[in-house]
Amino acid sequence: MKEVLMQVPFFDLKAQYAEYRAEVLKAIDEVCESQMFCLGPAVTRFEEQICDYIGCKYAIGVSSGTDALLVSLMSLGLGPGDEVITTPFTFFATAASVARVGAKPVFVDVDEDSYNIDPAGIEEKVTERTRAIIPVHLFGQAAQMGPILEIAGRYNLTVIEDAAQAMGAMQDGSRCGNFGDAACFSFYPTKNLGAFGDAGLVTTNDERLAGRVRLLRVHGQMPGYVHEAIGGNFRMDNIQAVVLSVKLKHLDKWNDRRREYAGIYDEIFAGSVVRSPGIHSNNVSTYHQYTVTVPDRDGLQKYLKEKGIGCAVFYPRPLHLQDCFSRLGYRAGDFGTAEKLCEEVLSLPIYPELTAGQVEYVGKSVLKFYQ
Repeated sequence: MKEVLMQVPFFDLKAQYAEYRAEVLKAIDEVCESQMFCLGPAVTRFEEQICDYIGCKYAIGVSSGTDALLVSLMSLGLGPGDEVITTPFTFFATAASVARVGAKPVFVDVDEDSYNIDPAGIEEKVTERTRAIIPVHLFGQAAQMGPILEIAGRYNLTVIEDAAQAMGAMQDGSRCGNFGDAACFSFYPTKNLGAFGDAGLVTTNDERLAGRVRLLRVHGQMPGYVHEAIGGNFRMDNIQAVVLSVKLKHLDKWNDRRREYAGIYDEIFAGSVVRSPGIHSNNVSTYHQYTVTVPDRDGLQKYLKEKGIGCAVFYPRPLHLQDCFSRLGYRAGDFGTAEKLCEEVLSLPIYPELTAGQVEYVGKSVLKFYQ
């Protein structure tokens, strides 16, 4: 008997759009009627909503998650001669933003269960040039901020959370975006809270830093074309702000569904060769990705795609081995855990518009590959 295949895309933006189409089109139409597109009341309103949601004092809407990192580094005055400690297992923008301001990325290996930076390796990388630490809350789970903040306090280092994948994630009862001196979020369309294009956010509890970010997002311009500093064009568009305001109301429901589906995967994979992501007991993950480690990853990926199941590799090469960072002098073997993960990780579908049946089909299909 021929096997019946179930099509399960890795992500389906159209399915999510169908849920709130009328509401979001009404909000976009109001922006179009106002003809106010760059910054303005809609952005201010979204910033206030985010402050209420996260519990932070200040939120500044910007043009992308990458620009959130860049403007934060600029606002904190980091530049040539400075070193910034971060992880080699993350999206390129984390270390690239450090390099773009002229500072040097310094890498620390990751924890094999959570995939996040290992706090135990940070202190030995601190030098007289170290100015900041950028922990990444990868795949929707917060890095262990307690020991990171303790090290930062002892050495007077700035902490910038790369929370691009972690809107709504929690640690010890607090939401990501509240732990460091600043936090940076991405609203790329496939994020848990996604815009209709690029958009990002900086959060902080520091009034001076918030003011600096607001200044630099508009070319460092004061009223009357007077430029106090050299910034950039990092403005959030009003259309993105109203889309995000509509979707923010649904975010907790969507994240709960992701956790439900992660639980189904966890149960299916328990005791098998498939290792589920390890969630620390003090964390509530948003499962931006459900990323497993498996033997013969590439073979499994090919097998799943042949069965109509979408999957993806985040990330196939660690940052310290990227050609553009060869000048830093790192070699293969320097960060064994990150390098091993790059060979073994595979992300499976986990968006909230899936059904439990689809999740079970994916999980059982993964196990069938190893039988």
